[in-house]
Amino acid sequence: MNRHRVGPSARRLLRSPARLYDWNLGWLLGHRFVRLTHVGRRSGRHYQTMLEVIGTRTNPTEVIVIAGLGRSADWYQNIQAGPAVEIAIGALRWCPTFRELDESEAARTLADYERRSRFVAPLVRRALSWLVGWRYDGSDEGRRRLVAELPIVAFRPDV
Repeated sequence: MNRHRVGPSARRLLRSPARLYDWNLGWLLGHRFVRLTHVGRRSGRHYQTMLEVIGTRTNPTEVIVIAGLGRSADWYQNIQAGPAVEIAIGALRWCPTFRELDESEAARTLADYERRSRFVAPLVRRALSWLVGWRYDGSDEGRRRLVAELPIVAFRPDV
């Protein structure tokens, strides 16, 4: 598999929305991004990762994200090893629990996201193709293959 790594400049750019949460201005981002606070599985340090929301559910409340770097993403491995500390979305913050969507629910969620984002869908497909190392075309078969490689995770408040 010919996956690409995100370079330091791109990482800084992707982390820049987190500063808004640091300044209590996360509401400016609306519900497009979440900031996940998680604990390093080896270091025990707290880390914060910005993730794009690709879907939401209201009953129960869930925000759904995709692990763009796959199962090797640090945040993904960290929440597998121990509980996430906090989700911040807009002006809301909560202690989350998570679940990984099964293949059919993940594919439906991704298809819904692409429909809602149809004007930027070609850019999304190009970015996802770059991340997985093969051409993602948005077909049902391609979507199933993609969600098998890139887990889709739902966070909800821990009750």
